[in-house]
Amino acid sequence: MHTCICEIHHRDIEPLIREGVATFPCIAVTGPRQSGRSTLLIHTLKGHKYVTLDDPVTRKQAISDPQLFLDTLGTKVIIDEIQLAPQLLSYVKIRVDAARSVKGQFVFTGSQQFSLIKNLGDSLAGRIGLFDLLPFSFDEMRKAAPRKTVSESFVHAALRGLYPEPVTDAAINAERWFGSYVQTYLERDVRSIYNIGNLRDFQRFMQLLAGRAGQLLNLSSFASDLGVRVST
Repeated sequence: MHTCICEIHHRDIEPLIREGVATFPCIAVTGPRQSGRSTLLIHTLKGHKYVTLDDPVTRKQAISDPQLFLDTLGTKVIIDEIQLAPQLLSYVKIRVDAARSVKGQFVFTGSQQFSLIKNLGDSLAGRIGLFDLLPFSFDEMRKAAPRKTVSESFVHAALRGLYPEPVTDAAINAERWFGSYVQTYLERDVRSIYNIGNLRDFQRFMQLLAGRAGQLLNLSSFASDLGVRVST
């Protein structure tokens, strides 16, 4: 899957992002994959250079020579998937402290929220503003994919979700898109963060969670259905 930047749908968080880069030396925008982080930042912060550590060549440069890598980026930069090279953050801290009054120097994004926020908090405490971008809100969805009535919009959201790509591109098969999304989440995020032995069991865990949407979470019942202990 890829991030499409050909059509722009404005997000409610844009004013907060602009305020953040005018207030903090660094900001970070986290959120789930395909929620539109890269597209949002590229088109909201046009004065910033964009690089992604998903690119193996770029990632190798960042890891092998962090100082030189940062030297090549200029004074204002968006670094995507920063969790792939966390060692960069100690070098960023030195540069930020050397020019503390300069705002909006570094903008970070990443999809592995928990490890990313921990690394950013440990390295750049007091120097960074944190923002979270989720998929479309209902109002954002209605602007991006207008329907005649609220009820039609609700049905559209229920059938296709609120991730920007399947909402705005009618040609996308939503079932296949979400199947691919879940597989990517399992392989790239869950397995890299947690010691999950059986991804099939974890997928069943997610399905059971989805089936309980809107209900009180009864951990004992949930564990019984999963075949695991409550502590697990």
